[in-house]
Amino acid sequence: METEKPNLSLEKICNQALSVVKKYISKEPETIISVEKKEGEWKVTVEALERKAVPDTQDLLGRYVIRLNKNGELIGWKQKMIKKRADRMMPTEEEWTIIT
Repeated sequence: METEKPNLSLEKICNQALSVVKKYISKEPETIISVEKKEGEWKVTVEALERKAVPDTQDLLGRYVIRLNKNGELIGWKQKMIKKRADRMMPTEEEWTIIT
């Protein structure tokens, strides 16, 4: 009888997403922007350093959505945007994520 693997904790999912950015996208992750669990899948948005600049306010940061299954296995990723570090952005109503 096969037993299903347990779902991973939020912390492990976040660490897995950061690892994906380093290993597969070859970028240095800066921060996690959002985490969402929906229909047995995790979507983690990570901001990563694309290009270092002087002054650092001119650094380019990319945002990536990392998709993981409930066991933390990589499904895919997509780059959503690139912005300068100094650019200020406020999340829209749809971007606010609450984990219950």
